[in-house]
Amino acid sequence: MKHKLGIYISIFLFIAIAAGSCKKKLDVGDPNDPTLTANASDENGIIQLAAGGVYINGFKSGDDWLGNSYFSLPYGYNELLGDVVTGEAANQLINQISLPDYVILDDGSKISNSASSRTVLKLGNTRAQTGAGNNPFYYQWLNMYAMNNACNTVLSVLSTIKFSGDATTKSNTVSAWCHWWKGYAYASIGTMYYAGIVNDAAGTSNARYLSKDSLILASDAELDKAAAILGAITNTGDYSAVLGKLIPSFCQVGNGGILSPAMWIRNINTLKARNLLMNRLSPFVNSNPSAVITGSSMTAMTSADWQNVLTLAGAGIQNGDYVFTGRSNSVNGFFTASGGSVSALTTGLNTGKTFKISERLMQDFKSTDKRLSNDFTDTVLYLNQVGGFTFSTRYSVVSGGFGASGVYVYGDNDIGANEVYIAGSYEENQLMLAEANIRTGNIDAGLAIVDAVRNYQGAGVAPVANTGLSLAQALQELVMERRAALAFRGISFYDTRRWGWTYDISKGGGNYNAVIFTSDKKLNTHSTINYNFLDYWDVPADETDLNPPAAGSAPTKNPN
Repeated sequence: MKHKLGIYISIFLFIAIAAGSCKKKLDVGDPNDPTLTANASDENGIIQLAAGGVYINGFKSGDDWLGNSYFSLPYGYNELLGDVVTGEAANQLINQISLPDYVILDDGSKISNSASSRTVLKLGNTRAQTGAGNNPFYYQWLNMYAMNNACNTVLSVLSTIKFSGDATTKSNTVSAWCHWWKGYAYASIGTMYYAGIVNDAAGTSNARYLSKDSLILASDAELDKAAAILGAITNTGDYSAVLGKLIPSFCQVGNGGILSPAMWIRNINTLKARNLLMNRLSPFVNSNPSAVITGSSMTAMTSADWQNVLTLAGAGIQNGDYVFTGRSNSVNGFFTASGGSVSALTTGLNTGKTFKISERLMQDFKSTDKRLSNDFTDTVLYLNQVGGFTFSTRYSVVSGGFGASGVYVYGDNDIGANEVYIAGSYEENQLMLAEANIRTGNIDAGLAIVDAVRNYQGAGVAPVANTGLSLAQALQELVMERRAALAFRGISFYDTRRWGWTYDISKGGGNYNAVIFTSDKKLNTHSTINYNFLDYWDVPADETDLNPPAAGSAPTKNPN
């Protein structure tokens, strides 16, 4: 059966994961059928459906290609394009999409790529290439619309469910859950794709493609609905009982847990700040802080935008707030410890690892940073000999680190040990607040926040606030910390894109003074990299071929 991806995902089944004490399989038949079976017609069934629709449909099903979850494949593409990791394997084109157009090494020699990333991506956007596993455009779209449809299905029948106790509070908790994840899904589509579909009814057809900016507006609208519901909840006992079943018990550790309504609203504010920041151009090319980017699909950040970021992040995630996280589990999990995240596919000595740490990430750590000494080793070099001229590296990630007390750990391949951030985090929120302060002239206030984030992760580096740094120097500190603190969280490409690095040098982009370690063991510390990446992805052909755009739709292919 052929279906439109934006509406129907017939290959997925909603199944219950370890949410609270319930671990049985939830069989509701075809999730695209708006008529639910009996298993989802009571309190436990609808809660399991709402949980499985997110963690299975959204983050697991259809991702057994590179790794085994949303956090290994779509997150992987983001970290590849953000030059946090590299990968030489041909699986899902990971060795091609992150290869720059060219590099210029310290000695002036130039190495070029004969098949640019943007060309490879567009050529791969066919249904035939999807079937062969060679269409990167496909996966994030697939997962997010599967999640969206699951939430639509739950919302469509929620009013018919009889809840025990405070029925209004319990129903509203499930409703807030659905609107939050719909907001997350629309944000994911609007921040990665040139166009998308807003579909808020289960099992209905919709061929009206909207611009990426419209998807971000739809995301904000869904998040606002969730916030309004949460703001009216007063019975925290029944609220917590339901949320404790929606969030898998093995994810309720560390920074994950049962969020209070106030915590959840702060998470919403952080995601709205991200929606704004990641979809506006705010150039900072490290050798030319005033670079002008042309040919971008984004509009530039304005003074009003920076003020909005200050407001949203100022009301965003606080130190000690629970956030939405994922972990592996020995049974009924939604990804594995060894293959379910970018971190898992990178952590360990370089031999046999899918991803390798990029030298461009490593240059963002100061030599005194305890995260560098605790989490990375240079004992096993990786020397790429098969065409990846930016792939070689001196470093690899140590599983669990070397045990330094209070220092952030980037990877741990033991079951349940590694924490994957699904949406926002305290560090991300604070660094958005820091950047907004720096960009609006409050340089030392912003740098003080950078210092605080470094202290939070146990970096142990000397403070930079009140040291007389210029705007360009302050932004460099901010850039370094965002890349170091937020690595593996699926947002690195969005940063390098908005800073202008990923655009063609002829259009104001590029990465300068970059470290490149060549396969003949030569260390270059002032290289120039011309990525020339596509800034937003085209809608997958698997969608447009089966669901042709209706009259008045926005363009589905990025012309830039």
